[in-house]
Amino acid sequence: MGGMKIAIVGFDIEGRATYDYFSKGDHVITICDQNGDLAVPSGCDAVLGPHYLDDLDRFDMIVRTAGLHPKLILEKNPGVQAKITSHINEFMKASPTQNIIGVTGTKGKGTTATLITKILKADGKVTYLGGNIGVPPLSFIDALQADSYVVLELSSFQLIDLKTSPHIGVCLMVAPEHLNWHEDFEEYLASKQQLFIHQRKSDIAIYLAEDDNSISVADATRGQQIPYMETPGACVEGSAITINGQVICQVDELKLLGQHNWQNVCAAITAVWVVTANLAAIRSVVTTFSGLPHRLELVRQFKGVTYYDDSFGTTPETAIVALQAFGQPKVVILGGSDKGATYDNLAQAVTTNTVRHVITIGVTGPAIATALTAAGYTDGISEAATMADIVQTAAKVAEPGDVVLLSAACASFDMFKNYKDRAEQFQAAVRQLAD
Repeated sequence: MGGMKIAIVGFDIEGRATYDYFSKGDHVITICDQNGDLAVPSGCDAVLGPHYLDDLDRFDMIVRTAGLHPKLILEKNPGVQAKITSHINEFMKASPTQNIIGVTGTKGKGTTATLITKILKADGKVTYLGGNIGVPPLSFIDALQADSYVVLELSSFQLIDLKTSPHIGVCLMVAPEHLNWHEDFEEYLASKQQLFIHQRKSDIAIYLAEDDNSISVADATRGQQIPYMETPGACVEGSAITINGQVICQVDELKLLGQHNWQNVCAAITAVWVVTANLAAIRSVVTTFSGLPHRLELVRQFKGVTYYDDSFGTTPETAIVALQAFGQPKVVILGGSDKGATYDNLAQAVTTNTVRHVITIGVTGPAIATALTAAGYTDGISEAATMADIVQTAAKVAEPGDVVLLSAACASFDMFKNYKDRAEQFQAAVRQLAD
């Protein structure tokens, strides 16, 4: 690859890994970012501040960060479509291994991708996990061999302009999400389809049999389609998870909470089964893995009340599945910044899932309270303005045997930096509870 003029547009974790990768060649790299105070590597050209998207047609290659919609580049620079690429596209083009498993869907991507990685490792395969989970895959490309395995968690932001599909693609449940970024739900679905649309006949598309959106996304493939939650993929039969007539484990042996995680486990098993039918490796992982941080994460039990952090969930759909994961009476914390969602289905779920009390927070708190009243919810509703207030209120109204659940159904940006900040503040406040 001869020396090129490359613009790295957006200098975040992914952008830094992109810079490290291309700086090994004889390229001239310019970093473009809207943050005027950004520290860039010494000796590197930079365009920082409000004009960072100007005059990008002077470059041979434009590497956009995942969170930047390609249309924002094209609005300022019409005609540069062929020059726009991404970190994931460059990885797919240059990877020395074709053993790549891509996982997408609205929720469950990180859990499923982690399960697949752990099972492949338990089977003895050298396996790397990257993508939306926070590890840019170009950061480990030099370590890969032809027989290595790579599992990529892929968001719609990363997929929207994907040019190469992986050998195995997995699509989990798909529900409206990120509609403040995508033009509409059709564009969101079309982004997910890129995971499959470039597949060959020898490739494999795995999808959720009971989700029409997942089916339509996987239908973009030319490869073999395999459902899960339905044979011949992994599914739940009675109280057991099975595949190909073989019992993996009982559902009550899973450490992951909630029936939505049965889907994630079955997706992971189906993907791995294509590679290896190692029952012992599969069983050892799915019966011991208890989940990723801030996804129905147990924080503490105090005075007979159990506190769970599900801050990663930022949609009404995720809050509904979190409510359904617990049979006990619940005190639920709902609300945050507005992504344009409606709360009618969530309010119905609150009324039918043994919720003792709701604490509303943030900009959407009043809209959620209104939806709860309209749905006939007659138990307690409180408002709270700070995390200390939220946790103190929850501790007061909860009774021994209850679950206190932070599963806000909303993004966090009105009160917190992000979902991790919300989670960390919640966990700290819960740990500070004292007699």
